[in-house]
Amino acid sequence: MFDTAFTLSLTQFARSLSFPERLQHRPVRNAALELWRLRNIGFDAMFYDVKALTAEETFYVSDAITAEGLIMIVPPTDRGMLTLCDNIDEYLLRGGLDVHAVVVAGIGGSAIGAAAFARNVADALGEPVAAVLSGYGLGDMVNEAIGGAFFFGWLGHIRNDFEVLDDVVGRPHLGAYDKRRADTANPRRSSLDTDTVQTLLADPRLSFHTLVGHSKGNRVLSEALYALKEEDQGRIRELAAGTRIVTFGGRIAMPPDFRDVIDVVGALDWYGEMNSRPQIETDISVPLAGHSTNTGFPGSLQVTRILKDIIAHSLPMPVENPDTLTAPIAAEPAPETRREKPPPEARPDSLARAGAETPPPHQDPKTGTLAGPSMVQAAPEKDARAGIRRRRPKDPTRK
Repeated sequence: MFDTAFTLSLTQFARSLSFPERLQHRPVRNAALELWRLRNIGFDAMFYDVKALTAEETFYVSDAITAEGLIMIVPPTDRGMLTLCDNIDEYLLRGGLDVHAVVVAGIGGSAIGAAAFARNVADALGEPVAAVLSGYGLGDMVNEAIGGAFFFGWLGHIRNDFEVLDDVVGRPHLGAYDKRRADTANPRRSSLDTDTVQTLLADPRLSFHTLVGHSKGNRVLSEALYALKEEDQGRIRELAAGTRIVTFGGRIAMPPDFRDVIDVVGALDWYGEMNSRPQIETDISVPLAGHSTNTGFPGSLQVTRILKDIIAHSLPMPVENPDTLTAPIAAEPAPETRREKPPPEARPDSLARAGAETPPPHQDPKTGTLAGPSMVQAAPEKDARAGIRRRRPKDPTRK
């Protein structure tokens, strides 16, 4: 807890040093939002593992603490310093081609919270990840005033309608902002963070195997994927074939093309439950855990440990053609024909793959008894160690 307080104090101090310079560029907007941004930094210090950042990284991100659309490349602990990228082109130049995971945080929308959450994910994956900053602007302030920030799962869509306020008063052109303005044929109504995530996922030069969100960040991922599905069906199928989505602190519908979606919610997370879709079941319920991912507080979601468990114990993704499986997955038998699981020696490897035919039993000439392999047992719906279930396709009409 002391480390969290130190990091928060350091961020607030560094922020105060750059405030006069920010007033010179956008005085009205920055003056109106500064107190709210400082408050949101405090929120993120409570809900994200900010002590995972070094002092140098804290100073580095303090000036762009709530810049919506900003992209950060965050490596694992002790593997170098994080990198700030103003737009997609800079992201590609600074090593984005070697990054295969996208992370979006929620709550306060500050760079310190997004970087801390991304560091937890990078430590679990053992590789750098891209974090897209949600930010906090005038549109977020209005959205918060009418309850959209609290009920992000149900009223979050109204946030997009107030994005024009930030465009009118002027804001930094970060992330996919220039691409959005240039695309006059398809005007966007989504927020800048959603547009940035969608642009990253749509770029054919980039490949991704993991998408991770927390709280409001889950909604950003969902909106970006649904928008991409409308624009490019081929790209969304390509992504879905090898991408796992993990959401923390809330359950929200993803495009049905994605079969490997794992929702993690704390058993005491009333805030996440209130903003979750009740039709979607929780895949991993963490006992005695709430909405926070700050490991310095009791009852937090241990993001790094949970992700490592998911990677180690989750079942392979289901595919359309069983013959293309790299790991054997048995077919699901009809309920009336399900039998006891045979011993390993009675199950030849050629029968372990999906859709294999079971040869009929034969009579032993010596003993006169029937011998032969039993019906192949289905792959378990749930891994008892990790508590992870295979996701069935979601109803595309359910949002």
